[in-house]
Amino acid sequence: MVETLVTDIPDDLQVEIRQVLERACELERPLATAESCTGGLVASVLTDVDGSSHAFERGYVVYTRRAKSEVLGVPADMLEEHGAVSRPVALAMAEGALARSAAHAAFSVTGFAGPGGDDAEEGLVHFACAIRGRETLHREEHFGPIGRSGVRLACIRVAVEMFKEALE
Repeated sequence: MVETLVTDIPDDLQVEIRQVLERACELERPLATAESCTGGLVASVLTDVDGSSHAFERGYVVYTRRAKSEVLGVPADMLEEHGAVSRPVALAMAEGALARSAAHAAFSVTGFAGPGGDDAEEGLVHFACAIRGRETLHREEHFGPIGRSGVRLACIRVAVEMFKEALE
């Protein structure tokens, strides 16, 4: 069964998205994304805001291990050793996106949106935000079995929070 995309972004989150984009424009610090479990949804909501072209530089959707390696330079042995949903991979994704873009900050997300499997904790998501001249940030969340749309919406919130921190 196909679960529909998140179509109703809560008003408070829409305000926060706009604020992040305005701040990125004001500081002339473009943003980038590297997404797996969200399938480009973070990039989509960032580009839904009028005037975001100055704030959003580019986005990568890297759903498979192969794509993570080929597009972002995530080492294949890292993926094999730690798995695609892990802290090291999230960090490597963000750092790879930053290195391959003109962005000031690059956000990454990799996780199990659901349903969970044998080795997959439903709702486990790793995030990272690589920022030029600063240490890469990491965050791990256990959202639980809230459904794919619920996890993806929660991921958008984390992206906004991490981008806010990157723009401080």
